[in-house]
Amino acid sequence: MKITEDIVREVILEVLRDLAGNGGLGSSAGKASAPVEFKLIGPAKQGVDKNEVVIAIPPAFGTAMTSTIIGIPHQQVLREILAGIEEEGLKARIIKVNRTVDVAFMSHDAAKLSGSGIGIGVQSRGTAVIHQKDLKPLQNLELFSQSPLLDLATFRAMGRNAAKYAKGDSPRPVPVRNDPMARPRYQGLAALLYNKEVQYLNPDKPPEEVAVRL
Repeated sequence: MKITEDIVREVILEVLRDLAGNGGLGSSAGKASAPVEFKLIGPAKQGVDKNEVVIAIPPAFGTAMTSTIIGIPHQQVLREILAGIEEEGLKARIIKVNRTVDVAFMSHDAAKLSGSGIGIGVQSRGTAVIHQKDLKPLQNLELFSQSPLLDLATFRAMGRNAAKYAKGDSPRPVPVRNDPMARPRYQGLAALLYNKEVQYLNPDKPPEEVAVRL
């Protein structure tokens, strides 16, 4: 998808309308995507299976917000991460972290609840982290900070690498593109999307395990 100035301008206006209570934001790039079908299982429990990777998402992911900052549907993001994990012979659990949308802390929560000690955190706009439970929250195994540059192939590779870490391997980091203009180009939009996302936080609510229908 080619992001033009007109699209970015329209998205910013849409976010501002939503923040003012005049509408809903279903997509981060001006094109509505279908919500993800989640089924609440209950409070997220400590995993005991060493062959699992836990994926943490924020409360608005796939519901109030349904695509990344460049318009990739959240349903496809989850599908690719799950496929990457499965390709390595492991399985995944998905949790909703209600207390924060900080991807470092989301991914660390996922790692601490994972039976393998490996977790992935994904913000609604697409920023992601692969984490390990015995690292500090602001440390990580791999950081994917430039959400406008993350495509479906990257999310799939992210799942594969997380599974490899869970198996005790030392994979090469997932290649990521670098565009020094991405940050200034999307900084304003990213801030607006962050403000949208934090409206759905509930600091007193523990992480919840969810099943997803893709």
